[in-house]
Amino acid sequence: TEIDWKAYMQEVEGFANGTLDYTQLKGDTGPLVYPAGFVYIFLGLYHATGRGSDIRLAQYLFAGLYLLNLLLVFRIYCRTNKVPPYVFFFMCCASYRIHSIFVLRLFNDPVAMAILFLAINLFLEEHWSWGCLLFSLAVSVKMNILLFAPGLLFLLLQRFGLLGCIPKLCICALLQVVLGLPFLLVNPVGYLTRSFDLGRQFQFKWTVNWRFLPEEVFQNRVFHAALLLAHLAGLGLFALHRWHSSKENILTLLKDPAKRKPASPRLTVNNILWQASCVCPLNASAWIVFILFSSNFLGVCCSRSLHYQFYVWYFHTLPYLLWCTPTTKLAHMPKVLLLGVIELCWNTYPSTVCSSLCLHICHGLILLQLWYGTAPTPVSHTPPPSRKPTAVSKKAQ
Repeated sequence: TEIDWKAYMQEVEGFANGTLDYTQLKGDTGPLVYPAGFVYIFLGLYHATGRGSDIRLAQYLFAGLYLLNLLLVFRIYCRTNKVPPYVFFFMCCASYRIHSIFVLRLFNDPVAMAILFLAINLFLEEHWSWGCLLFSLAVSVKMNILLFAPGLLFLLLQRFGLLGCIPKLCICALLQVVLGLPFLLVNPVGYLTRSFDLGRQFQFKWTVNWRFLPEEVFQNRVFHAALLLAHLAGLGLFALHRWHSSKENILTLLKDPAKRKPASPRLTVNNILWQASCVCPLNASAWIVFILFSSNFLGVCCSRSLHYQFYVWYFHTLPYLLWCTPTTKLAHMPKVLLLGVIELCWNTYPSTVCSSLCLHICHGLILLQLWYGTAPTPVSHTPPPSRKPTAVSKKAQ
């Protein structure tokens, strides 16, 4: 349980001693491959735990992070009002692997996901600028958060149009520059190539999802390119036919919202309810969460490799993905069973041909029910009536 924690502490110790060349920051498991936000957060943990020596204290801190993460996730689910209460028991108590990732192995993935869930809570409260700031902070801890980025970009375009979303994107970019500035000033190429290395090779022995493939296929660049194309195709299909509810061309998202037909000057509760009702019976918050969670899930399905700690990337989103579509009484048990099979696949160590195939089958079933369970119905171009009665002036009276 100490391997990754010790490596993290060795990586940030160099920074604590004044090393600003990112290529010189390394630990027993290899060079530092995370952005600067990781360094600052784990540097704080380095000092709080006596230079990383007090692992028990670190586990207590991560136990607190686990509870905070659950609180943030529960708040999101309460806003969506789609998942039955008994499912939360499985989310809290039924995953040995998630407890291990948080409290035993002390990975950085839970830190990134907790910040991400805080950002989503801010999006649901219409605090888009603060949400983008925290989203970028989560990216600076680990790049898997970028799997949510296509969905977030869609929401920003829907809410603000092209010109309106540029300031929000600038917030994301500016934070990355500010956090990485000490390293960019010393060795900018070293920092960018190490912390944002999208072409990094993964070891076959750790893969959870592609064990059934021969290792030479797993390492083949053509296979990686095919997965990237599948990912882009999935995002395109969902954006065109599941996220975009209007019959107008999707390029209308680039326009000022006030100039669209039907006019939608703000992505308000009434407006989202109307748009969401054209696709699936989701409330305003659920519509936002549906786009973000499905964006991430598509990325997970097409990942070049999933390691055991990567389970936390989408574990807390699975109940929503399963229950956001209409569910009959008889359909609840198969969905619970699907959660159980996914958990079993992630708890099989080392992974086997059977466990990796079962994981892909489960992912495929979730994608199918998302696609067919959110099939669009004919869209009315009449905007929803306002809930507030129209004020009558004294002169009119």
